[in-house]
Amino acid sequence: MDTESAAAGGPVAGAGGSEAEGPAGPGTDGAADTAAEGLAAAPAVAREVFGDRFDAAVRYTELLATAGVQRGLIGPREVPRLWDRHVLNCAVLAELLPPGSTLCDVGSGAGLPGIPVALARPDVSVTLLEPLLRRTTFLEEVVRELGLENVTVLRGRAEEMVGKLAVDVVTARAVAPLERLAGWGLPLLRPHGQMLALKGDSAEQELAESRAGLAKLGAVEWTVISVGEGTLETSTRVVQVKAGESPGGVKAATRRAKAARAGRNAGAVRGAGTGRGGRRRSR
Repeated sequence: MDTESAAAGGPVAGAGGSEAEGPAGPGTDGAADTAAEGLAAAPAVAREVFGDRFDAAVRYTELLATAGVQRGLIGPREVPRLWDRHVLNCAVLAELLPPGSTLCDVGSGAGLPGIPVALARPDVSVTLLEPLLRRTTFLEEVVRELGLENVTVLRGRAEEMVGKLAVDVVTARAVAPLERLAGWGLPLLRPHGQMLALKGDSAEQELAESRAGLAKLGAVEWTVISVGEGTLETSTRVVQVKAGESPGGVKAATRRAKAARAGRNAGAVRGAGTGRGGRRRSR
């Protein structure tokens, strides 16, 4: 578990979440209902952050406090501070996103930060990338219930998506130490894209320890910034890593080229034996 998730006082998928399997079906049980009782009312600032998607943000937070707890994606102790420490803490990343951009939330877990960002920025196309089935099942249910047309759920690991997925922005929250996270996230970026890693109090230290590794991974600029100042009582600490022409470095470039060749070859095989209009040639 990363520093910030431990400090938060309990497992939060997408923020160092628990690996323990919980019930797979929808709905809540008695334990989840008890947890939901501790959920604070939405703060006034939530209306400002989410605008006309405020009601959807409220419903998402309720789902985290009920089904999320039931399935082991959210620690029960996190329920009273879901709004401040998790939902709004993630949503303010929206300040850093270019209009109409594409985003991949690596290790999305319970949808943090991807879903709050998607709610705050309906113009941004968000992919929630998560390897565990029980988590992708939860995410798919949330996306369907909230009607989030700008969100896609994808099951898999970041390493498997190089050459298959390319986005403007990669986000992650307490998934792994910064350098390892960069090894997963930077290869998914388009040239000159950016990775935004929520790192809390560990941000400066992790960045200082990762500079050489980031350079090898094709990063050209990195800094620690605060977002949500003037909106949240405690601003969100983010490591912002900007990529150059070759995100992920030489190895990622090689894998992308290999994937592109494989795609072209597959297309050639599909096209073989077809004539004009896509009809199969007769012998």
